[in-house]
Amino acid sequence: MGGNRQVERRTFLKATGATLATAAVGATAAGCGGGSGSGGSGGGTVTLRYSWWGADDRAKKINQAIALFEKKHPKIKIKTDFQPYADFWKKFNTQAAGGNPPDVIQNAVTFLRKYDARNVLLDLNPQVKAGNLSTEGFRAGLEKFAEVDGKLLGIPVGSNSMGYLIDEKLYEKAGVSPQHGWTWSDWLAGMEKIKEKTGVAGDSGPSGIMYYYDLVLRQKGKAFFTDTGLGFEEADLVAEWTEAKKRTKDGLYAAPKRVEQLKPKSATAGGISAGEFTWDNFAVRYSAEGRSSYGIAPIPTTDGRKTGQYLGSLMLSGTRRTKHPKEVAAFISFMVHDPEVGRIMGYDRGVLSTEAQFEAFRPTDRVSKQIAAYETQIASSGVLEPITPHPAGSDVVETAFMRLATDLSLDKASPGEAAQKFFAEAKAALSTHG
Repeated sequence: MGGNRQVERRTFLKATGATLATAAVGATAAGCGGGSGSGGSGGGTVTLRYSWWGADDRAKKINQAIALFEKKHPKIKIKTDFQPYADFWKKFNTQAAGGNPPDVIQNAVTFLRKYDARNVLLDLNPQVKAGNLSTEGFRAGLEKFAEVDGKLLGIPVGSNSMGYLIDEKLYEKAGVSPQHGWTWSDWLAGMEKIKEKTGVAGDSGPSGIMYYYDLVLRQKGKAFFTDTGLGFEEADLVAEWTEAKKRTKDGLYAAPKRVEQLKPKSATAGGISAGEFTWDNFAVRYSAEGRSSYGIAPIPTTDGRKTGQYLGSLMLSGTRRTKHPKEVAAFISFMVHDPEVGRIMGYDRGVLSTEAQFEAFRPTDRVSKQIAAYETQIASSGVLEPITPHPAGSDVVETAFMRLATDLSLDKASPGEAAQKFFAEAKAALSTHG
């Protein structure tokens, strides 16, 4: 970033402020129940259970941070557990239903309303008032990201936004140069050129990515979710999935069977597509998994201006049944504020959420610099909007969306059949959980 790095960082902090303060409103929803005790350790050693999802590299970093915490807080021990994303939520569901959830979990906005309605999550506001948890020093607005109906149900550890991850060598070979403000027509023309010049599909096939489709809808004045349900019609989805089938047949999207065979490696890192829509901080995985060089391209637009983007965030949440809310608060506060933790974690879970950690981590690798530059650019350009609300049951809806999109891609259902099934399942999920 050179001599302009501090200017860019200050611009990023300032630019995200207004957007994220507004985003807090989008993340707020009606919920019921939830409370917090004020119990302590009674003077003895306390053990907290902390669970998260992620790969081995994340686990290694988190365990380093925990060792630092335990050194500075010798009377608090942390017992850890982690799984891949889907397995994590299956296990947590079982634990929560049995009344034995971990004390602290990694969380996301998709799950706040669901588990708040079930009285699973701890309201952290009493711990803030007691001075056990600090919400000072966050990049403006992020400390309110997990507010639901006046309750503070999580503390963000980092921010991210959707980007378009590309194989730079394939784009260069094809002579395609994505620029801010490029349109979907430009993107389509670029894919056609990439296919012609390199023989590689332009995209891995985005039709099963809920957050990609959310951007498409937001650019048209709609959204994937409203406060209480879906924000689009069945006909919208039929049109999207019909076009996806055509592009797959034309070779512009990668062959679905090959995409499935490569998982969990991404299609782009596996060399069978030139790009794919994903969270910008996932860029760290591509260099580790792939053999090319990768970059974060801008999101294509309908009108050359409105991208529909917003900042998302992973967060740490306490659970309501914990016997040690004070220690939970101390652990969460340490993990999001301590500068050394910021240097350890880097951008693994997004661009660091507090100013202390943001300033402490000085990215030296190319990928982390790319992520920081990308988020700085989108923040300063003014494209960020409030996050789409996620009603209770949205996690079930997303799972159905991914499954039925896969059925579609593997010719197990037509666009109309898949869309009809999706709307039926989504309606049932939102009705059950709402």
